[in-house]
Amino acid sequence: QVQLVESGGGLVQPGGSLRLSCVASGSIFNISTMDWGWYRQAPGKQRELVTAITNRGRTDYVDSVKGRFTISRDNAKNTVYLQMNRLKPEDTAVYYCNLRGPFNTLDEWGQGTLVTVSS
Repeated sequence: QVQLVESGGGLVQPGGSLRLSCVASGSIFNISTMDWGWYRQAPGKQRELVTAITNRGRTDYVDSVKGRFTISRDNAKNTVYLQMNRLKPEDTAVYYCNLRGPFNTLDEWGQGTLVTVSS
């Protein structure tokens, strides 16, 4: 069994920064072969993929966060990070991390961490 725990959310003013972390624990083998993703769900909206990083380190971002958000991973620590800069009120959402193994051998979600961007 695998557990994901996010941290780093909170209240920040527009233009500010936050760094989210997600740590995986439990029965994990070869996390370096897995892909990570960060999703978010704003009130009244569907969950959307914000960014992802493959097992080879390739990254992809939704257009609305390009140039502001950066995803990174540390396989030795079983952790993925999301550095969020120049935050906007429309970034307000619950952020979820997702860990996916090859051939859908694993598909785990964190419990979510709330990010609120407001003055």
